Amino acid sequence: MDRGTQGSREGSRLVAVPEPGPGSGQGPRYVAIITDGNGRWAAQRGLPVLAGHEAGADIVKARLRDAVDLGIRELTVYSFSTENWSRPPAEVTGLMAMMRRRIEAETPELHDEGVRMRFIGRRSHPVPAELVARMEWAEELTARNDRITLFVAFNYGGRAEIIDAARSFSGATEEDFRVHLYAPEMHDPDLIIRTSGERRSSNFLLWQGYYSELVFRDELWPDFSREAFAQSLGEYAARRRRFGGR
Repeated sequence: MDRGTQGSREGSRLVAVPEPGPGSGQGPRYVAIITDGNGRWAAQRGLPVLAGHEAGADIVKARLRDAVDLGIRELTVYSFSTENWSRPPAEVTGLMAMMRRRIEAETPELHDEGVRMRFIGRRSHPVPAELVARMEWAEELTARNDRITLFVAFNYGGRAEIIDAARSFSGATEEDFRVHLYAPEMHDPDLIIRTSGERRSSNFLLWQGYYSELVFRDELWPDFSREAFAQSLGEYAARRRRFGGR
């Protein structure tokens, strides 16, 4: 983990600040991020694309710790989409290997810091069985932690999630349908942030994000600093959420 990350700590453990309450002028409790720009970041520096993904993974760790300091209860990051299989095979293979290695190496530390880990997305082929096993191990190990929940959207697509939920749905209400989503316990995000200057949702949390506030940042994901994170939360706090009312 990035030991240089700013924020309140007790030794190597995260120390949460008081959770902000809901309402106008308050920070979000549930935040999701489309972590875009790893490949462009690497290309700008003459590095292989996997170096960009490694740098991006480091930033996920750093901003996770900041999220605790900033009163966030759930952080969801878009790690690998159902559309990303169309990327060059060497990049995809490298990403799968990196994901497995990082889960093995970093889960014990996250567990010690009270982070609950959840992976959302399809876990069937072509996701390697060894990677699925590591995901399940991480979820089981951290299941009782409650400092913050990190949802990692891996082999995830919003449409795929809705289709998969619809296959087993036989109820009548939205709450009945929610039970069939990948993580029924996930709160609808107050805020969705996208980095890299793009202005689209890219098939991310289509059900859960139906009324999320959106913030778009120009930084490539590996350049997304604590300051940029705090500014995004501040932009959210300055808005008044109406949810269709007045």
